[in-house]
Parts: sequence; structure tokens; C-alpha cells
Amino acid sequence: MRGTYLRFYIHENRKHHGLLLYEWLLEAAKKAGIHGGSAFRAIAGFGRHGVLHEQHFYELAGDLTVEVEFLLSNEDADRLLGIIRNEGVRVFYGKAEAEFGTTEGRD
Repeated sequence: MRGTYLRFYIHENRKHHGLLLYEWLLEAAKKAGIHGGSAFRAIAGFGRHGVLHEQHFYELAGDLTVEVEFLLSNEDADRLLGIIRNEGVRVFYGKAEAEFGTTEGRD
């Protein structure tokens, strides 16, 4: 199947409507009928301001990035971006063409 790979980059402590933004984004996608999404916590990185953030034992709780990604149809990607825009959420994202599917198996 051909579609879209959509990835969002969010500070893990950022909130929207009282929820962590990455949780809100996954819930919004689920409510929109999108069939799956995942959130991954980064261990290090830097953004447009050039500040390097790294995971240490206690110091950076809430300061790292969470990547939220979806593999979905082009229409669903456009619809999800529309939901985010209508909510007034400002978030950095990447969008690319993707091929995805399921391998044949015995289980």
C-alpha cells in the first residue's frame, strides 16, 4: 500500500487541553479513525535553537523530544493535519511518501 509517513516532534512536557500533547495527538488520531500511531522518547537531540538536550538520570525530566509517527493514507494524513490546525496547535512535522504493508506469515 502507498501512503504517507507523518512524524511530529514534540517536547515531552508540552500540553494541550490538559493532556500531554503527544497523548492528545494519539487520542485525536484514534478518534478520527486512524488505525495506529506510536510515540517514542528521544535520548538526545537539538532543534532550531541549537541547544543540545541529552537524557540524564534526573536533570532533564520533561525537556526531551517525543516523536509521534503514523503510517497512513494520504487522505488520513491531510485530515489529521487539518484537525491539528483547527485546534490551533503549532507543531513541527515531517511528511514523506511511504510504502507499507504486512508480510505473509503462519501465525
